[in-house]
Amino acid sequence: MVAEASSVVWRYLWGVPSADPVILHRTEQWLVIDKPSGWHTVAGRGDELDVESWLRGKVPACSELEEAGLVHRLDLPTSGCLLAATDEAIRVALREAMSGRGSVDIRKHYLARCGVGLPDQGAFELYFTKRHRGSRKMTVSQRGDARSAGRCCWRVCERAGGGDLIEVELLGPGRRHMIRAGMASLGHPLVGDALYGGDASAEGPRLHACRLSINGLVVESPRPDWAT
Repeated sequence: MVAEASSVVWRYLWGVPSADPVILHRTEQWLVIDKPSGWHTVAGRGDELDVESWLRGKVPACSELEEAGLVHRLDLPTSGCLLAATDEAIRVALREAMSGRGSVDIRKHYLARCGVGLPDQGAFELYFTKRHRGSRKMTVSQRGDARSAGRCCWRVCERAGGGDLIEVELLGPGRRHMIRAGMASLGHPLVGDALYGGDASAEGPRLHACRLSINGLVVESPRPDWAT
């Protein structure tokens, strides 16, 4: 059972995000890492930086767990809150919660900078499927089955010539490239997201996992420069 907590906001208060991952908050059952942009979530075949290997070296309780206890993934260019468990049973429970099942309440919020002109607030329910073997993009459809459904709502935080800054809340299970592909399908691709038609002048998609809530305890990651 994942312990409940009153609503508390934890922030990393020691300057800007580090070039290395930082543990934002830790309990006996799980921890939230601040993942830097440019780090893979899980280990690959090469020598590129990844959070899984970092966790195995820094947190003994995670060292023997599958994928070092990581519960979900963030894309390579995406920064921010990443959840890992310190026990296999807790990892299973948290993964079920990420899939919309079980009794643990997990809520995920993101910041994104996207093409200008969005309404002040809005939502979408779309369906996300892989195109074909080897394709990096996701196909977005108006119809599909529950296994591919992705829902979110957003509000505009700031309007600027370089793109609207929005806060996005995922409603239910997340899907691969859900925010990136979803916003592009609405005609407002993320700044820097050349894969989905965004301005390629920025260094990768402007997407940051800013807040993660687990049973009422809220963990926040510092905003990157492009969101300040």
